[in-house]
Amino acid sequence: MKYVHTVAFVLVVIGALNWGLLAVTGWELGNLFGGMDASMSKIMYVLVALSAVYLLLEHKKTCRLCVTEEKKA
Repeated sequence: MKYVHTVAFVLVVIGALNWGLLAVTGWELGNLFGGMDASMSKIMYVLVALSAVYLLLEHKKTCRLCVTEEKKA
């Protein structure tokens, strides 16, 4: 599962950088694949979103800080 976690983390970072790039320059990575309507862009955005959901659901199990905070309480 470490591989899945790593891939999900990388995809979420790419998605976050894409949003930052869009906010600062008005340009997004999806333009490399033909814009928002291109199938490749849609696949990329869906994978980033699924990765975020996966990390959100798995966070409590994998986060060392959260696990140690729970043990202290």
